[in-house]
Amino acid sequence: MASSRDSASAASTMFRDLPGRVAGGEVVAPEQVKAALDAIKAGAMEEIPAIAFLTGLYIQGRILSDPVELEAELRNRVPAGGVRDNDAATAAGPGGNASAAAAMTPEFREILDWTLAGRALDATMAQVAFDQIMDGRVPTGGLAAFLTALHMRGETVTELEAAVRAMRARMVAVPGMPPGAIDVCGTGGDGLGTLNVSTAVAFVLAALGAPVVKHGNRALSSRSGATDVLLELDVPLPVDHGHIGAMVAEHKLAFLAATNHHPAMRHVGAVRRALGFRTIFNLLGPLCNPAGVARQMVGVFSPDWLGPMVRTLQATGSARVWAICGDCGAGRYIDELTLAGPNHATILEDGQVMSLIVDAGQAGFDPAPISAIAGGAPAHNAAALRALAQGARGAYRDTVLLNAAVALHVAGRGDSIIRGGAIDYAALRANAGLAADALDKGAVAAVLEAVRNFRADMPNRVTG
Repeated sequence: MASSRDSASAASTMFRDLPGRVAGGEVVAPEQVKAALDAIKAGAMEEIPAIAFLTGLYIQGRILSDPVELEAELRNRVPAGGVRDNDAATAAGPGGNASAAAAMTPEFREILDWTLAGRALDATMAQVAFDQIMDGRVPTGGLAAFLTALHMRGETVTELEAAVRAMRARMVAVPGMPPGAIDVCGTGGDGLGTLNVSTAVAFVLAALGAPVVKHGNRALSSRSGATDVLLELDVPLPVDHGHIGAMVAEHKLAFLAATNHHPAMRHVGAVRRALGFRTIFNLLGPLCNPAGVARQMVGVFSPDWLGPMVRTLQATGSARVWAICGDCGAGRYIDELTLAGPNHATILEDGQVMSLIVDAGQAGFDPAPISAIAGGAPAHNAAALRALAQGARGAYRDTVLLNAAVALHVAGRGDSIIRGGAIDYAALRANAGLAADALDKGAVAAVLEAVRNFRADMPNRVTG
């Protein structure tokens, strides 16, 4: 006979994707709603997914009770969403992370109610919300409801700018990087679980002499983030400014683990992992590189965010930016340039913002479905990157070459691929040829091996 623990585990697995489906706008069947409510009451669905699910139902008008309070009521305990008094605030500690049992401040309670009603936050409300989140003053239940409500309504540029200000104000900056340094990173959140493309592109750029200071994170809404695969490859993720500078000087490359440089993100990491779907925090990483690079190639999960991402980076001092999003068909988009369909790009060059389409076929690449670069756990993705550096052919290599060809232009290396306001495909093919030579002649493999051996005596630690 199955134990109660086995039954609870089976129920948890059964409802694992339900919060994401509802947050994505799906109207699930009444019998599924009843079964999920019973599972919450029985403790078979964890707090964060349960609140996300209830938030989705609330926004869809299928329940009338506050989702944070209802989750607590179903479990027959004190809700996490009440208003914080002075004793509760003191218990959380200065800058401490508010636990599920802590209460919201009156300001955040008002902001959450406003958001649950489907209203956009003004600049003042948004700043209060993200300052309190980054200071650990928002309990996990309230944070889960807030992020789910933003996701379902659609985040605004005002809210994104407030989140960027809050995150940058608390980050550990890395000064003194080369003025021409570039970051190549993506928002994640596309749900496609592909191999790590921008991480591979970083090695190609470094092999061609372009200084790269890449910002990345562990997987939070995917299977293998940049930090995960780099740890698997045993690539150092230095924290000390001197080590970071030395790594860039010696090898044209350094990787900055987001958790080492954004300590405030420890207050949201657990909730993001438990939610499992994209949140506004996916957008923040590329907007908050601790090295303050002025050149960026940013992959974005939706073409709707290309313009806002570029204009936000322009307002904060970036000189050349390409925000890119690949159309994989059937309403699916990826935060890379893809071989699976047309690629949308919004770019900032010479102070001007414009939008373009990048056609992989005209760049000389055969089409391939997105499934051709399907990824897996960090060990799987790391093995694929090693094989790529050693000369492996196929859709992964071609995808990396396409992205590297554009990134070379963003870095000011290779040929300029813009002529008369359109893509110069001859120049793009020439840049792809440079990237291919770096792989074929062993230069990328040499950079990978060199950075793996950089300061072997230095601990490879990732905080958070």
